[in-house]
Amino acid sequence: MTLRTATAVIDLNALTNNFRLIQSLSPNSKVLAVLKANGYGHGLERIAKALPDADAFGVARIDEALALRAAGIVKPIVLLEGFFAKEDIDVLAIHNLQTIVHNSEQLAAIVDAAVKKPLKVWLKIDTGMHRLGINPGQLSDFYNALSQSNNVQQAIVLMSHLGCADEKDNPVTPKQLALFKELTADKALEKSLANSAGVLAWPESHYDWVRPGLMLYGVSPLASGVSVNGIAPVMTLQSSLIAVRDIAAGEAVGYGGAWVSEKSTTIGVIAIGYGDGYPRHAPNGTPVLVNGRRVPLIGRVSMDMITVDLGCDSHEQIGDIATLWGKGLPVEEVAEFATTIPYELLCNITRRVHIQLA
Repeated sequence: MTLRTATAVIDLNALTNNFRLIQSLSPNSKVLAVLKANGYGHGLERIAKALPDADAFGVARIDEALALRAAGIVKPIVLLEGFFAKEDIDVLAIHNLQTIVHNSEQLAAIVDAAVKKPLKVWLKIDTGMHRLGINPGQLSDFYNALSQSNNVQQAIVLMSHLGCADEKDNPVTPKQLALFKELTADKALEKSLANSAGVLAWPESHYDWVRPGLMLYGVSPLASGVSVNGIAPVMTLQSSLIAVRDIAAGEAVGYGGAWVSEKSTTIGVIAIGYGDGYPRHAPNGTPVLVNGRRVPLIGRVSMDMITVDLGCDSHEQIGDIATLWGKGLPVEEVAEFATTIPYELLCNITRRVHIQLA
């Protein structure tokens, strides 16, 4: 009997294949691989080292960028939220980090700084998502200020972000595409617009740089988990059965007796719970694979355990492997049951989950 506690099996070959697919879909674009949130739960440094052909890496915050530099990553790194304080500018210059500029405070801080080495800047324009980015009417002033500053490398990169690209019929995306094209048409600069959904569904968004995130990790970025041919999950989350027991009809399982058996059956207890990142609000019926066989989650998710209905004809034993998502069970499907998104499930993997390379 071999017992396994919560383990995330990481398949770097799948990562490489997903990257190659992205390249094939956008052959005229450079690839900025998005590694924020610990590489979407897959391991920041691990993923970066496994993508030697990426043209640059994107992170959310300086500490992520510094962790990559400390791990020996020398490729360009872009701060996708920009910097948060004037004091950060020296850190950017020292560690050769590129930054997005999306507000007037960042612009002023860069122009007024005393840096020994000019910074590489990506100027973000709000084309309709209304999250980060300068207003279209500010583009000329920001562009002129950055272009005339000795603290800025020439030339800058112009970018925006698609808010509804995962929905192919959503009218917002064509409007964003048209506005970005109009605003940047007279500037012979590198441009970037496509996220993972843009790579897949909107070829006109590819421009000079694409910025894939979720798709890199083998998860569909399209609405309602529409499958994508050619990508494979990089993470397979597994654990094992630590108890197998028979219960009679009418017996309740778990906290609050939230599930009551309608007939005699066999249940299995799996060593994983919300303390590992499995969603506490996953309802009865959420699929789990045990020895490759699909069985339903029953009862409330606990901190360290979940229970499944193995059925009255079960032959499972203690130590058998359970797959919570990944190969054979798309994380998109589990997310739909749990009324959340794959991003959250992947990013919520906790530190006590073991990592194993496939």
